[in-house]
Amino acid sequence: MELMVLLNALVTRLLFVLHSLIGVWRVTEAKKEPKYWLLALLNLLLCLETGLTLKFKQGRGYKWFSPAIFLYLICIVPSLWLLEIHHGTQYCSNEPGAVQMNVTNQDVSQPPDSSHGSEGIDHHIIQTAKVFVNQLSTICETVWTLALHQTFLLLLVVGRWLLPIGVEITRDQLSQLLLMFVGTAADILEFASETLDIEDVRKNYILINAILAVWTWSMLQFPLDLAVQHIGCKPTASSRQIPSLLLCRYSAELWNIGVSLFIQDGPFFIVRSILMGHFRIFNQMLVFFTAKNILVVILQLYRLAVITLDFRATILQKSRKGEVGCCPCEPYEATTHTTADHDAEMKVCAAFPLREESQAPLED
Repeated sequence: MELMVLLNALVTRLLFVLHSLIGVWRVTEAKKEPKYWLLALLNLLLCLETGLTLKFKQGRGYKWFSPAIFLYLICIVPSLWLLEIHHGTQYCSNEPGAVQMNVTNQDVSQPPDSSHGSEGIDHHIIQTAKVFVNQLSTICETVWTLALHQTFLLLLVVGRWLLPIGVEITRDQLSQLLLMFVGTAADILEFASETLDIEDVRKNYILINAILAVWTWSMLQFPLDLAVQHIGCKPTASSRQIPSLLLCRYSAELWNIGVSLFIQDGPFFIVRSILMGHFRIFNQMLVFFTAKNILVVILQLYRLAVITLDFRATILQKSRKGEVGCCPCEPYEATTHTTADHDAEMKVCAAFPLREESQAPLED
């Protein structure tokens, strides 16, 4: 096992655990009930996954799915739910914070008493740590909740970058995936913060739960790597219909379209439409992002139609010409075929049911 792979696997999961524990600590502080520390037990699942990955995968990732990211979601999402539902009424004011910060700076800047040697230095470090923790405790709950949302999404992107990749995904595909995650994380953060900050939404418990449910649903795309990987299935006699062959060739693009329509932009559009249509909630940003969701959904449907029509036209064209070259159901990546595989694929292409306009046998 390479040392760097082991280090990246352990450090990334350690960051996940630490961030999850901070979220549990904030829930305990907000609720004033120690029983919420039981949420920290969810991190045992991540520890178990770490051990299994190190033993069976030598620290590297899996194909199409990241268990570490998924378990991190399980660890941190309940804490964010509780913080958003609680949404404490702690008063936020700049003046008390400024006074406290001045006192903190003064205490920290005092040099340790050199007469006591190492004991004085240790005492100074402990006092500094206590002051820092007390300063963090004075930050109001709404600021803490937003900060946890922001660091959560940033850590998802950075963590996916640091996690060792498997043999099935290339670095080029990983870079594409990370760029997609950055844009996705920004949209999700905007959706959660923009809708939950509306005063009328905060007064409606059902709306809060509905928005958080859609937000949680949108997070499920992060553990999956299908957006940059083709399924790579081979056409067989049982998969001669357009949907099956289309999925083989355009699996990554179809996954991106499906994510946009059913996991992100589609649900976001429905929630915002309900807020404006049923609850009569209007503001400039809500209207703008609703229009943006509509535009994205329309463009994704247009892209799906273009892919389907182009694929059908390609098959018809090859059927008319009687070509025995590359089967149009192959994925984009170049693959190595044996003679038997090539003959089987050519039989499938020849038996494809779209040769409606070339029923007469072709003569060479």
